[in-house]
Amino acid sequence: MAETVDIDEEAPKKRSKKPLLIGVLLAAILGGAGFYAVWSGLILAPADHATSGHDDDTQGSPLPDIAFVPIPPLVINMGANGRAQHLRFQAQLEVRSSAEQEVTELLPRIVDVLNGYLRAVETSELEQRTALVRLRAQMLRRVQVVTGGGRVSDLLIMEFVLN
Repeated sequence: MAETVDIDEEAPKKRSKKPLLIGVLLAAILGGAGFYAVWSGLILAPADHATSGHDDDTQGSPLPDIAFVPIPPLVINMGANGRAQHLRFQAQLEVRSSAEQEVTELLPRIVDVLNGYLRAVETSELEQRTALVRLRAQMLRRVQVVTGGGRVSDLLIMEFVLN
């Protein structure tokens, strides 16, 4: 006859949750410490802020030698396809003071380039939230090509109205 053997199957032991809790706690502490270190400027801060110890810039460096050249306001007919019929655009160019006269003499070309570019942009693209950032970069690049020689460092949009 066959012998019957009773084998007591032991239930597997439950793992302790203690290492998991310690890991989560350490991750939270280290994450908070990392955030504080970056936020306060202890790490990844520019060299001038790390050495000064404060943000008081009342005695800071002098302003750069720049001038602003206003671009005459542009009113662009956007066509009958979109909801907006006209775009009113006004901007200023940030230039070196020594190049102000040269850029002022090139204003007719700058206005022509901007007018042509803005007419080519679709109305639906102008209505997007991120359109102004893209348009500004595109227009700055076109102005820099026209003026050449690094004369224009930035394009500041003063007015951008679709109606």
